[in-house]
Amino acid sequence: MSWQNFIQVAILVVLLVVTVPPLGRYFADVYGHRKDGTAPGDRFFGPIDRFIYRVCGIDSKREQRWNVYAMSLLAFSLVSMLVLYAMIRLQGSLPFNPTGKVAVTPWQSWNIAVSFVTNTNWQWYSGEVAMSHLTQMLGLTVQNFVSAAAGMVIAVAMIRGIVRSRTRHVGNFWVDLVRTTTRILLPLSLLFAVVLMSQGVVQNLHGNTVAVALDQTAATTATGPATQLIPGGPVASQEAIKQLGTNGGGFYNANSAHPFENPNGWSDLFELYMILAIPLAFIVMFGKMVNDKRQSRVLMAVMAGILVAFAGFSMFAEQNGNPKLTAIGVDQSLSTTQSGGNMEGKELRFGTSACGLWAGSTTGTSNGSVNCMHDSFTPAGGASPMVHMMLGEISPGGVGVGLMSILHYALLAVFIAGLMVGRTPEYLGKKIQAAEMKLVTLFILAMPIALLVFAAAAVMLKSAATYQPGTHGLSEVLYNYASAANNNGSAFAYQTTSTQWYTTTQGLAMLIGRFFLIIPALGVAGSLAGKPKVPATSGTFPTHTPLFGILVAGVIAIVAGLTFFPALALGPILEHLTH
Repeated sequence: MSWQNFIQVAILVVLLVVTVPPLGRYFADVYGHRKDGTAPGDRFFGPIDRFIYRVCGIDSKREQRWNVYAMSLLAFSLVSMLVLYAMIRLQGSLPFNPTGKVAVTPWQSWNIAVSFVTNTNWQWYSGEVAMSHLTQMLGLTVQNFVSAAAGMVIAVAMIRGIVRSRTRHVGNFWVDLVRTTTRILLPLSLLFAVVLMSQGVVQNLHGNTVAVALDQTAATTATGPATQLIPGGPVASQEAIKQLGTNGGGFYNANSAHPFENPNGWSDLFELYMILAIPLAFIVMFGKMVNDKRQSRVLMAVMAGILVAFAGFSMFAEQNGNPKLTAIGVDQSLSTTQSGGNMEGKELRFGTSACGLWAGSTTGTSNGSVNCMHDSFTPAGGASPMVHMMLGEISPGGVGVGLMSILHYALLAVFIAGLMVGRTPEYLGKKIQAAEMKLVTLFILAMPIALLVFAAAAVMLKSAATYQPGTHGLSEVLYNYASAANNNGSAFAYQTTSTQWYTTTQGLAMLIGRFFLIIPALGVAGSLAGKPKVPATSGTFPTHTPLFGILVAGVIAIVAGLTFFPALALGPILEHLTH
């Protein structure tokens, strides 16, 4: 690891430590934590919010029960999916299409629409080749905002369920959605879009810019000088919300490895910060909204510990190099003239360590953007981001949904602890009983079922065999379905996934990984909101101690280990042992 990488990590940590706590406190106030009912920025944002409420017919003072909250989210997502699908299918006939992009096929359009509405942003296509400017701006970028906001409000509803007592209401989905977009995502995206533009990220409404190529060997007297078409577009504006909303879908096919999206080390640092800032700030927000910062510190320690472990392992595995290249005399050492390590699929301007750090961050969240190609990792290096996703993307997870996920594991840990000591388990004054545990079980099982069932079918069907043979081929299938079922979006990109089988089944996996988790989570919120607060006693299991943090981490590791170890043993583990 070079000194430049050490500095990058140090600056990233300092930025997060300094800015995440005030962000978390601001988020808590946005969602109504203040006793007087006000929120920061009311003088500016209040008229904007009220205008949106009036135009959309939203009663901002009326709250919803959990099932109405869930139906509102589902209805909004369905309409969003249909509108985006229609836009992609009709883009050849719509304006703001300077490069003449044509309609995408029905099954592939379905996959794109599902992908962006579920905050997955899986891309089997090359953005600069397939999408018009209108689709990028009005279709994909809009979904980057509202799909991220939808995930954030679910976590808020869960916190309200924990905090409130003897009520059926967990908030108003429409009010939460509007406030999240206008008061959090839009201001931050505007700020960071300007920052990215200052670093050279492209932002224009041009079509292709024609450049005369330096290599004129292909030129003829009949056609004139050889030229190259350089694609432009509204990149910086999409890149900002892509990272802040843990969306991950890139304007260009190479994603954040492309110099137009991520030109230099500073832009790489800022984008890494954007990926992690909101998920971590939500943990701080949780501590403030439940009026117990110790609870958020325990969850933060669990998340940070897992993130550091997996990012560090990826960095080490890739910096250590490819043993097969070492065996034939290739120098992979770090020196003043090279960054060293396994440089296949890596950007020279970032190196292996920055790639491993990004891989840990993008798979620990549901971001999915990449600054290097994960399919080019060593077997051990590739297994790290894969397993990181399989944990359920809880370290720190996507915006909102990361907190939602770790709260379910906390409830499961409390329940196990209660069984061990023979007491009814409690979490923050709420008894955790059979109703909640049934919903927690559904939440935990949905993603593994979607991942393993579709992956097994893809391996068995000859028509789906678009992956490499052997252990690495199985790793490709597992990784790509893990990415879809966890709403991540990164890929082992050698495998072809543009076929009807993959566009259909991965779309279904995305829907399961999104809504079969969100609905049980809202059910848990509604169930807890209706319960009375139970005062703590000497027999109450404390949930603010390091012991509880270890228990939560152990539950996460055991659930993932028992679920996925057989498949991993036949894929990346066997590949590493035979490498």
